[in-house]
Amino acid sequence: MTTSPAAGDPTPPRTAPPPSTKRRGGSVSRTLSSVLLVVVTVILVLFVLFNTQTVRVSLVFGVVDLPLVVALLAAAVLGALIVALLSIRARRRDR
Repeated sequence: MTTSPAAGDPTPPRTAPPPSTKRRGGSVSRTLSSVLLVVVTVILVLFVLFNTQTVRVSLVFGVVDLPLVVALLAAAVLGALIVALLSIRARRRDR
């Protein structure tokens, strides 16, 4: 059973909301980031494939033989960690 609006009802009848206008920028940036992700992944895979030689790494507590890619990635991670710690220290000092 449906009811019709009362004759003196001041509220207008409900209408569907206007269609939203989506911006194209979101899909372009999503596509660009996907392409960039694929390119970076291919470069990293090639990096791993071409750096499989074993190298001797001299540490404070001994000597270790590692694949070159592991030594390079460990050095990169340690460098990033040092930069992050120094930037945190600089931010605290600026307060």
